[in-house]
Amino acid sequence: MEKAGKIERYFSEEHHFKEAISVLRDLVLKTKMEETFKWMFPTYTFNGKNVIALCKFKNHFGIWFFNGVFLSDPYRVLENAQEGKTQAMRHWKFKSKDEINTKKVLGYIHEAIENQKRGLKLIPKKTGPIQVIIPELLKDALKRDAAAKRAFEKLSPYNRKEYSEYIANAKQEKTKLTRLEKILPMIARDEGLNDKYKK
Repeated sequence: MEKAGKIERYFSEEHHFKEAISVLRDLVLKTKMEETFKWMFPTYTFNGKNVIALCKFKNHFGIWFFNGVFLSDPYRVLENAQEGKTQAMRHWKFKSKDEINTKKVLGYIHEAIENQKRGLKLIPKKTGPIQVIIPELLKDALKRDAAAKRAFEKLSPYNRKEYSEYIANAKQEKTKLTRLEKILPMIARDEGLNDKYKK
């Protein structure tokens, strides 16, 4: 499907935030950004560079600012996308249409565009090699399943770490076992834990 069709489908499909996210879209379309579709979300660019994306989920909707770290955030509404992992992106989340203050939202969007015009860009911090600590439960399961073990070893260090932490971070043994049952077929298919969110 062409990008225009994906965009229209995204905004026209039935969803409890359908009307609310259309309000945000109307605000964004008042700017000179170009509307496109990336990573399963309507994305808005300026001079070919990603500035913002609009998103809707089960419990919230909102705006992703790709270089939100540079926004002044006078109303203290921005959240780090993934604390400890995401360096530049910031989210502004809403839970209802009534929370949208059009003047404030446009202020943030215009500032993001101005920052893009100025070429502000975060240089990612260099990190050392990814350390993967495989929990015993996952180790044992991979020992019993040679195909899954081979597939796991072929995954990138980042994906191996995500799977390991997914099991290790579960509080209860029952949850660990449920998660293990879920991920073994994914590993065998050579998938990362969060691949579906990255497409």
